[in-house]
Amino acid sequence: MTDFSENIEFIEKELRETPYHKGTEHYIGKMRARLARLKDKQLEGFMKSKGGGGGGGYAVKKEGDATVVLIGSPSVGKSTLINKLTNAESKVAPYSFTTVSVIPGMLIYKEAYIQILDVPGLIEGARLGKGRGKEVLSVARGADLLVIMTDVKRKDDIKKLIFELEKSGIRINRQKPLIRIEKKIDGGLYIHSNIHQDLSEELIKDVALEFGIKNADITLKEKVSLEGLIDSFSKNRVYIPALFIINKIDEVKNLKKEEGYLYMSADKEEGLEEFKEAIYKALNLITVYLVKEDEDPNFDSPVIMKEGNTFQDLLEKLGTNFTEKYKMAKIWGRQARFPGQEIPLKTKLTDGLQARFV
Repeated sequence: MTDFSENIEFIEKELRETPYHKGTEHYIGKMRARLARLKDKQLEGFMKSKGGGGGGGYAVKKEGDATVVLIGSPSVGKSTLINKLTNAESKVAPYSFTTVSVIPGMLIYKEAYIQILDVPGLIEGARLGKGRGKEVLSVARGADLLVIMTDVKRKDDIKKLIFELEKSGIRINRQKPLIRIEKKIDGGLYIHSNIHQDLSEELIKDVALEFGIKNADITLKEKVSLEGLIDSFSKNRVYIPALFIINKIDEVKNLKKEEGYLYMSADKEEGLEEFKEAIYKALNLITVYLVKEDEDPNFDSPVIMKEGNTFQDLLEKLGTNFTEKYKMAKIWGRQARFPGQEIPLKTKLTDGLQARFV
């Protein structure tokens, strides 16, 4: 771990001191790729030492239909919020670092069971291990949605929190770059793209080599930045949607609200319903109603899925026994051309449909 830290510090110093221009962009690109690879190794070592994020109260079993992690500076009201939303009993006090382990709670909304995790406050330097930061970040990496939270008197903390998350490999509200990497046994590196790239083919190959990829077909399906290219080779990048919350709005008069934030007072229960709806939408959850063989279409047996899931995904959620038993599905509702239409299992699900497997 020490060797990684020393090498990382050396490269970061080199990048700071190297002026960026046409003659140095290739060298800087290679150094940034090497830095990312070393940070990946450092993170892998940390995760192994913590048992994949476990230890000290950080081994949290994912339950329900989705998992939301509350991220915020100390004392912004996360514990109050989770207590208002769920059945959790997170200790609340007006001093920093009240939450010393992960507190899980379950929000039930529109038939969905949404696990919400309250973690210790994230402080500046968390990615370097300050204030339980690495443990908190390891929990955040497993979230389906992050709620990044501050209060009205520390609004700028949102940017600091995003910085800590991004620097630890968590990409907020971004899609994975459209790059396909097909490794081969031999033959070298070949770059394919129908789109003009600002990155040279030589630099793309050198970035691949930095990550130990010597033989592969690399296809760029969109215009890619250097950061996006490096991210596509990294094993430790995760792409997670996020909501940004400003809490304790009751403490400021004539508050000017800005777009992109949700405003609330968890303590006074202002804005909680809007927050629940925002969580549900951000998770892209849909409800499918299963119909038994001897029943007429009804809404008695809801199953929560995600947009983009197929009937095959639904079968797999029900259990492996079902995947072998059924080959088609009958559907009712807006998705059906006519009541009881039979469709293949590769068909995507839509919200509110009723279905029976056949």
